[in-house]
Amino acid sequence: MSPPALAARGLAKSFGSLVVASELEIELPKGVRYALIGPNGAGKTTLINLMTGMLRPDAGRILLDDVDITALPPEQRVQRGLVRTYQITSLFPHLTALESVTLAVCERSRAARAWWRQLAAHGHEIDEAYDVLCALKLDSVCHRLTRELAYGQQRLLEIALALATRPKVLLLDEPAAGVPREESKELFAAIAGLSHDITVLFIEHDMELVFRFASRVIVMVGGRVLVEGTAQEIASDPRVRAVYLGKAPTKELAELRHD
Repeated sequence: MSPPALAARGLAKSFGSLVVASELEIELPKGVRYALIGPNGAGKTTLINLMTGMLRPDAGRILLDDVDITALPPEQRVQRGLVRTYQITSLFPHLTALESVTLAVCERSRAARAWWRQLAAHGHEIDEAYDVLCALKLDSVCHRLTRELAYGQQRLLEIALALATRPKVLLLDEPAAGVPREESKELFAAIAGLSHDITVLFIEHDMELVFRFASRVIVMVGGRVLVEGTAQEIASDPRVRAVYLGKAPTKELAELRHD
Protein backbone atom coordinates (compact mmCIF):
# COMPACT_ATOMS: atom_id res chain seq x y z
CA MET A 1 0.00 0.00 0.00
CA SER A 2 1.43 3.38 -1.03
CA PRO A 3 2.02 6.03 1.64
CA PRO A 4 -0.35 8.99 1.85
CA ALA A 5 0.51 12.07 -0.17
CA LEU A 6 0.38 14.18 3.01
CA ALA A 7 -0.04 13.21 6.65
CA ALA A 8 -0.12 14.88 10.06
CA ARG A 9 0.90 12.81 13.07
CA GLY A 10 -0.04 14.14 16.49
CA LEU A 11 0.20 17.82 15.58
CA ALA A 12 -0.21 20.24 18.48
CA LYS A 13 -0.03 24.03 18.68
CA SER A 14 -0.85 26.51 21.42
CA PHE A 15 -0.54 30.25 21.87
CA GLY A 16 -0.19 30.60 25.61
CA SER A 17 -3.29 29.03 27.13
CA LEU A 18 -5.12 29.02 23.77
CA VAL A 19 -4.97 25.57 22.19
CA VAL A 20 -5.45 25.83 18.40
CA ALA A 21 -4.42 22.29 17.45
CA SER A 22 -4.44 19.18 19.61
CA GLU A 23 -3.29 15.69 18.60
CA LEU A 24 -4.25 16.26 14.96
CA GLU A 25 -4.09 13.10 12.86
CA ILE A 26 -4.79 13.39 9.11
CA GLU A 27 -3.92 11.30 6.07
CA LEU A 28 -4.55 12.44 2.50
CA PRO A 29 -4.28 9.59 -0.04
CA LYS A 30 -2.82 10.44 -3.41
CA GLY A 31 -5.21 11.97 -5.92
CA VAL A 32 -8.18 12.39 -3.55
CA ARG A 33 -10.28 15.59 -3.26
CA TYR A 34 -10.77 16.38 0.42
CA ALA A 35 -12.86 19.13 2.01
CA LEU A 36 -11.94 20.53 5.42
CA ILE A 37 -14.94 21.99 7.24
CA GLY A 38 -15.81 23.20 10.72
CA PRO A 39 -17.13 26.23 12.58
CA ASN A 40 -15.14 29.47 12.80
CA GLY A 41 -12.20 28.98 15.13
CA ALA A 42 -12.10 25.22 14.57
CA GLY A 43 -8.44 25.37 13.50
CA LYS A 44 -8.78 24.81 9.74
CA THR A 45 -6.43 27.57 8.59
CA THR A 46 -4.11 26.79 11.51
CA LEU A 47 -3.80 23.24 10.18
CA ILE A 48 -2.86 24.50 6.73
CA ASN A 49 -0.36 26.93 8.26
CA LEU A 50 1.22 24.04 10.17
CA MET A 51 1.30 21.82 7.08
CA THR A 52 2.95 24.50 4.94
CA GLY A 53 5.46 25.70 7.54
CA MET A 54 3.93 29.09 8.24
CA LEU A 55 3.60 27.90 11.85
CA ARG A 56 5.90 25.52 13.71
CA PRO A 57 4.08 22.83 15.70
CA ASP A 58 4.75 22.37 19.39
CA ALA A 59 4.59 18.62 18.86
CA GLY A 60 3.95 16.12 16.10
CA ARG A 61 5.21 15.48 12.58
CA ILE A 62 4.25 16.34 9.00
CA LEU A 63 4.98 13.81 6.27
CA LEU A 64 5.00 14.45 2.53
CA ASP A 65 5.28 11.23 0.53
CA ASP A 66 6.32 9.56 3.78
CA VAL A 67 9.26 11.98 4.21
CA ASP A 68 9.36 14.06 7.40
CA ILE A 69 9.20 17.75 6.40
CA THR A 70 8.36 19.14 9.86
CA ALA A 71 11.58 21.15 10.12
CA LEU A 72 11.62 22.44 6.53
CA PRO A 73 10.90 26.12 5.78
CA PRO A 74 7.89 26.94 3.54
CA GLU A 75 9.91 27.48 0.36
CA GLN A 76 11.49 24.04 0.59
CA ARG A 77 8.08 22.47 1.08
CA VAL A 78 6.94 24.19 -2.11
CA GLN A 79 9.97 22.81 -3.94
CA ARG A 80 9.00 19.32 -2.73
CA GLY A 81 5.43 19.74 -4.02
CA LEU A 82 3.35 21.11 -1.13
CA VAL A 83 1.62 24.30 -2.27
CA ARG A 84 -1.21 26.45 -0.93
CA THR A 85 -3.43 29.38 -1.84
CA TYR A 86 -4.83 31.98 0.54
CA GLN A 87 -8.27 33.40 1.38
CA ILE A 88 -7.29 36.77 -0.12
CA THR A 89 -5.92 36.97 -3.65
CA SER A 90 -2.43 38.35 -4.18
CA LEU A 91 -1.91 38.86 -7.91
CA PHE A 92 -0.11 41.21 -10.30
CA PRO A 93 -2.93 43.49 -11.56
CA HIS A 94 -0.95 45.00 -14.44
CA LEU A 95 0.14 41.68 -15.97
CA THR A 96 -1.97 39.47 -18.19
CA ALA A 97 -2.98 36.04 -16.92
CA LEU A 98 -0.52 34.42 -19.34
CA GLU A 99 2.33 36.69 -18.28
CA SER A 100 1.66 35.98 -14.60
CA VAL A 101 1.67 32.20 -14.97
CA THR A 102 4.66 32.28 -17.33
CA LEU A 103 6.65 34.16 -14.70
CA ALA A 104 5.65 31.53 -12.14
CA VAL A 105 6.84 28.77 -14.47
CA CYS A 106 10.10 30.67 -15.06
CA GLU A 107 10.60 31.01 -11.31
CA ARG A 108 10.18 27.26 -10.84
CA SER A 109 12.56 26.45 -13.69
CA ARG A 110 14.96 29.21 -12.55
CA ALA A 111 14.65 30.87 -15.96
CA ALA A 112 13.46 33.98 -14.11
CA ARG A 113 17.08 34.65 -13.23
CA ALA A 114 17.63 35.65 -16.86
CA TRP A 115 15.64 38.80 -16.19
CA TRP A 116 17.23 40.70 -19.07
CA ARG A 117 15.58 38.47 -21.68
CA GLN A 118 12.25 39.36 -23.22
CA LEU A 119 9.40 37.25 -21.84
CA ALA A 120 8.62 36.17 -25.40
CA ALA A 121 12.00 34.44 -25.51
CA HIS A 122 10.77 31.85 -23.02
CA GLY A 123 8.72 29.86 -25.53
CA HIS A 124 8.68 26.59 -23.58
CA GLU A 125 7.61 28.34 -20.39
CA ILE A 126 4.86 30.23 -22.24
CA ASP A 127 3.52 26.97 -23.69
CA GLU A 128 3.46 25.36 -20.25
CA ALA A 129 1.71 28.38 -18.75
CA TYR A 130 -0.91 28.30 -21.49
CA ASP A 131 -1.56 24.60 -20.82
CA VAL A 132 -2.13 25.40 -17.13
CA LEU A 133 -4.59 28.15 -18.03
CA CYS A 134 -6.40 25.80 -20.41
CA ALA A 135 -6.78 23.23 -17.63
CA LEU A 136 -8.61 25.86 -15.58
CA LYS A 137 -10.63 27.14 -18.55
CA LEU A 138 -8.84 30.48 -18.53
CA ASP A 139 -7.40 30.23 -22.03
CA SER A 140 -10.07 32.57 -23.45
CA VAL A 141 -8.95 35.37 -21.11
CA CYS A 142 -5.24 34.62 -21.04
CA HIS A 143 -4.31 37.95 -22.73
CA ARG A 144 -6.50 40.09 -20.47
CA LEU A 145 -5.00 42.10 -17.63
CA THR A 146 -5.51 40.49 -14.25
CA ARG A 147 -7.36 43.54 -12.92
CA GLU A 148 -9.93 43.14 -15.72
CA LEU A 149 -10.80 39.54 -14.85
CA ALA A 150 -13.98 38.62 -12.98
CA TYR A 151 -13.26 37.80 -9.34
CA GLY A 152 -13.90 34.10 -9.87
CA GLN A 153 -11.38 34.13 -12.71
CA GLN A 154 -8.86 35.86 -10.46
CA ARG A 155 -9.29 33.07 -7.91
CA LEU A 156 -8.69 30.53 -10.67
CA LEU A 157 -5.61 32.47 -11.75
CA GLU A 158 -4.26 32.17 -8.22
CA ILE A 159 -4.72 28.40 -8.48
CA ALA A 160 -3.00 28.50 -11.88
CA LEU A 161 0.02 30.16 -10.24
CA ALA A 162 0.07 27.36 -7.68
CA LEU A 163 -0.17 24.72 -10.43
CA ALA A 164 2.81 26.31 -12.18
CA THR A 165 4.97 24.97 -9.34
CA ARG A 166 3.89 21.40 -10.29
CA PRO A 167 2.48 20.51 -6.87
CA LYS A 168 1.90 17.03 -5.51
CA VAL A 169 -0.47 18.40 -2.87
CA LEU A 170 -2.57 21.54 -3.29
CA LEU A 171 -4.11 23.19 -0.22
CA LEU A 172 -6.86 25.72 -1.00
CA ASP A 173 -7.91 28.05 1.81
CA GLU A 174 -11.48 29.08 0.94
CA PRO A 175 -10.91 29.36 -2.83
CA ALA A 176 -14.48 30.57 -3.38
CA ALA A 177 -14.35 33.33 -0.73
CA GLY A 178 -16.08 36.42 -2.14
CA VAL A 179 -16.92 34.72 -5.42
CA PRO A 180 -20.54 34.93 -6.68
CA ARG A 181 -22.41 31.64 -6.38
CA GLU A 182 -22.52 30.78 -10.09
CA GLU A 183 -18.82 31.55 -10.48
CA SER A 184 -18.13 29.38 -7.41
CA LYS A 185 -19.62 26.36 -9.16
CA GLU A 186 -17.44 26.98 -12.22
CA LEU A 187 -14.40 27.42 -10.00
CA PHE A 188 -14.97 24.12 -8.20
CA ALA A 189 -15.73 22.33 -11.47
CA ALA A 190 -12.28 23.43 -12.66
CA ILE A 191 -10.71 22.21 -9.40
CA ALA A 192 -12.50 18.87 -9.75
CA GLY A 193 -11.09 18.52 -13.25
CA LEU A 194 -7.45 18.83 -12.16
CA SER A 195 -5.12 15.91 -12.74
CA HIS A 196 -5.50 13.13 -10.20
CA ASP A 197 -1.74 13.19 -9.84
CA ILE A 198 -2.50 16.13 -7.54
CA THR A 199 -4.03 15.64 -4.09
CA VAL A 200 -6.38 18.50 -3.16
CA LEU A 201 -7.54 19.67 0.26
CA PHE A 202 -9.87 22.68 0.33
CA ILE A 203 -11.52 24.68 3.09
CA GLU A 204 -15.09 25.67 2.22
CA HIS A 205 -18.18 26.83 4.11
CA ASP A 206 -20.74 26.24 1.36
CA MET A 207 -22.04 22.73 2.06
CA GLU A 208 -23.51 22.34 -1.40
CA LEU A 209 -20.05 22.82 -2.93
CA VAL A 210 -18.46 20.55 -0.33
CA PHE A 211 -20.82 17.66 -0.92
CA ARG A 212 -20.77 18.07 -4.69
CA PHE A 213 -17.01 18.18 -5.21
CA ALA A 214 -15.28 16.46 -2.26
CA SER A 215 -14.57 12.74 -2.31
CA ARG A 216 -14.13 12.82 1.45
CA VAL A 217 -14.75 15.36 4.19
CA ILE A 218 -12.80 16.14 7.38
CA VAL A 219 -14.70 17.95 10.14
CA MET A 220 -12.67 19.91 12.68
CA VAL A 221 -13.90 21.31 16.01
CA GLY A 222 -11.79 22.99 18.68
CA GLY A 223 -8.46 22.18 17.06
CA ARG A 224 -9.26 18.48 16.72
CA VAL A 225 -10.61 16.22 14.00
CA LEU A 226 -14.18 15.33 14.98
CA VAL A 227 -14.88 12.90 12.16
CA GLU A 228 -13.82 12.01 8.62
CA GLY A 229 -15.84 10.24 5.95
CA THR A 230 -17.66 10.39 2.65
CA ALA A 231 -20.20 13.12 2.02
CA GLN A 232 -23.02 10.71 2.82
CA GLU A 233 -21.39 9.63 6.08
CA ILE A 234 -20.80 13.22 7.15
CA ALA A 235 -24.35 14.18 6.16
CA SER A 236 -25.87 11.53 8.39
CA ASP A 237 -23.54 11.93 11.38
CA PRO A 238 -25.50 13.46 14.29
CA ARG A 239 -22.34 14.90 15.84
CA VAL A 240 -21.69 16.96 12.73
CA ARG A 241 -25.25 18.30 12.64
CA ALA A 242 -25.06 19.17 16.33
CA VAL A 243 -21.76 21.04 16.39
CA TYR A 244 -21.47 22.45 12.89
CA LEU A 245 -24.54 22.20 10.69
CA GLY A 246 -27.18 22.71 13.36
CA LYS A 247 -29.46 20.09 14.84
CA ALA A 248 -31.77 20.09 11.84
CA PRO A 249 -30.24 18.90 8.54
CA THR A 250 -29.98 21.36 5.71
CA LYS A 251 -31.72 20.83 2.39
CA GLU A 252 -28.46 19.56 0.86
CA LEU A 253 -27.97 17.02 3.64
CA ALA A 254 -31.52 15.78 3.33
CA GLU A 255 -31.11 15.33 -0.41
CA LEU A 256 -27.85 13.43 0.08
CA ARG A 257 -29.43 10.94 2.44
CA HIS A 258 -32.03 10.12 -0.23
CA ASP A 259 -29.47 9.65 -3.04
